[in-house]
Amino acid sequence: MDGEIIISDNQADVAKMQHGGYVTHALCSGGSCRFRMDEKAFTLAGGDCMIVPQQEVAFSVESASADFAVEVIYVRGDFVQVATPPTNYGTRGHLALFENPVMHLGDKQRQVCALNFDYLRRRLAIDTHNFHRDAMINAVQCMIIDFFDFHVELTRSLGGDLLEPQVSSQNSKLMQQFLAMLERGDFRQRREVGYYANALCVSAKYLSEVCKRVSGQSAIYWITRYTSLDIARQLRTTDLTVEQLADLYGFADANYFVRYVRKNLGTTPSSFRG
Repeated sequence: MDGEIIISDNQADVAKMQHGGYVTHALCSGGSCRFRMDEKAFTLAGGDCMIVPQQEVAFSVESASADFAVEVIYVRGDFVQVATPPTNYGTRGHLALFENPVMHLGDKQRQVCALNFDYLRRRLAIDTHNFHRDAMINAVQCMIIDFFDFHVELTRSLGGDLLEPQVSSQNSKLMQQFLAMLERGDFRQRREVGYYANALCVSAKYLSEVCKRVSGQSAIYWITRYTSLDIARQLRTTDLTVEQLADLYGFADANYFVRYVRKNLGTTPSSFRG
């Protein structure tokens, strides 16, 4: 499989819960763990599953109970794309993971999730199979379909329905293309909707309408979200000066950058760094 799928229950490895370029799927079988993802605090407890998207997110484990036990399946991003079933729900579900990567499963859902994890582990070990990769694609696709089902049912239990309204294939594809541009870092220099709309051969108004229809949020919301979270990561993990960061993100000068940070992160760059 050439590193396309990695399965681990080693606590030292799982502590970071993330590998670059991989989608993280975690199933907690006991205890609990508190972590932060992009400035938000979450708890993963026994019976919960968690999915961390492929995108670089600020992820850190704050604490874990002595009996915390978790199995993690890392699937490389390009393999996930191949295995994802041809349903438009994938885009809506993917976007929802930005808000909350943890799903609190019911008893039957936990059994199904555990069955998927066990099946993937067993199939991955049968590497002499002549169609091993095809078998793994099938196994990962089954796991993804069940995750879709979990998410739909959990959303309905909260009074929502991610299956409605229906999203056309055309709109889903456009949203995916827009997000792909953000994920490659275009926002660092271009934060106007028109830039993305022109690149995707649609009008700015149409792109915003599609984003709202698919994700419930406007195009500028997603541009600002990617930019703000990336700035937060830079402030937290690098020693770049305000002037250097202003240049990195294409601001005319440091003052404009400071105002942007204050507006979208609620504080100044120096205060954010503490």
